Amino acid sequence: MRGPRLVVNLVLLVVAVLFVAPLLWLVTASFDTHGGLAAKVPGDFTLGNFGQILNWEVGGRPLVNGLLISSGTAVIAVVVAVLAAYPLSRFQLRFRRPFLYTILFTTGLPVTAIMVPVYGLFVRLSLVDSLWGTTVFLAATALPMAIWMCKNFMDGIPISLEEAAWVDGASSLQALRSIVLPLMAPGVAVVGIFTFITAWGNFFVPFVLLLDPDKMPASVGIFSFFGQNGLVAYGQLAAYSILYTAPVLGLYLVVSRWLGGGFSMAGAVKA
Repeated sequence: MRGPRLVVNLVLLVVAVLFVAPLLWLVTASFDTHGGLAAKVPGDFTLGNFGQILNWEVGGRPLVNGLLISSGTAVIAVVVAVLAAYPLSRFQLRFRRPFLYTILFTTGLPVTAIMVPVYGLFVRLSLVDSLWGTTVFLAATALPMAIWMCKNFMDGIPISLEEAAWVDGASSLQALRSIVLPLMAPGVAVVGIFTFITAWGNFFVPFVLLLDPDKMPASVGIFSFFGQNGLVAYGQLAAYSILYTAPVLGLYLVVSRWLGGGFSMAGAVKA
């Protein structure tokens, strides 16, 4: 059994190296005055790369724009997904299965395939170069997956809990707010984080729908470090990449600590 286990360990080691190598380059190049493509110990240690990006024009405004767009996308997607998933999970609707299959089909549509008609629609509605218009569109593209995820989380909550609330006179919305949402809080957090990260890393949609450089999010702002004629500011690019990943890591740490043990419905329903 040592042979197969050794092969598995070697494969896992190679995968780990492939994941660690880019992170190692980010750390070394960001503190190197002459940072390049190679990951090496900085010959001339400096904090100047961070000094170049830690200002409002280069680092501050794009991060704020990205946070506004990504947070708005997550909030809109989660609220609409929960309201859409509730009847799909709790009621025997006539067209539920075709509707779910339609939603599943839309998750396979690439955004690049629909950007031309979407841009034409935005021009007609005067939504080009609009932060909230871009946010709404990103939320709409995230809805199919968000609805599926919310429905799966909601299916794991016994309907008996809601029936008890209905007997006490609660409406469906009251039961959803008071019973279902607190129990599926970890699921809602997962959907919110997933939507936030997807919007945070989206380059193509803001690049097409936003025209004003002052409205560009960080995902587009990182493109500015790729200069013309193949000249790239690798040190500043690495420093900006570290700054760019900080909000996502911070969100994950805060939510993971807040959720704690995750789903726990033991004893919620008596046998």
